[in-house]
Amino acid sequence: MRTSLAVPEELLSEFDATWQKEGLDSRSRAIREAMAEYVERHEALETADGPVAGVVVFDYEHEEVIENLHGVQHTYQDVIVSTSHAHRGEWCLETLFVDGDAAAIRELVYQLKDFDGVRRVRTMVL
Repeated sequence: MRTSLAVPEELLSEFDATWQKEGLDSRSRAIREAMAEYVERHEALETADGPVAGVVVFDYEHEEVIENLHGVQHTYQDVIVSTSHAHRGEWCLETLFVDGDAAAIRELVYQLKDFDGVRRVRTMVL
């Protein structure tokens, strides 16, 4: 199946450099592998059930999301045990230590991913 994507030039350049350094034979193969990894990460979060503990790490552009981000964190204060915050220029790196129902943590992660100013969200649940 063929498809087309709208990708920022800088991201495409970085992506091409990465798969070429890894020795993959084509951009198509690299995209298939990236998609498979994305699905695997989603599946791990989606199949978590019952009480879990873990971390949610994300980076965001401070000015763009800070007010709404605080609202989300207060909404999920029953599963957020603590947070850690670091500054990276215009971007901030936040770590949420979570403990509680997997469904609530999943909702939290999906809300964070929905912010335009949040660049990446990674999770690890135990």
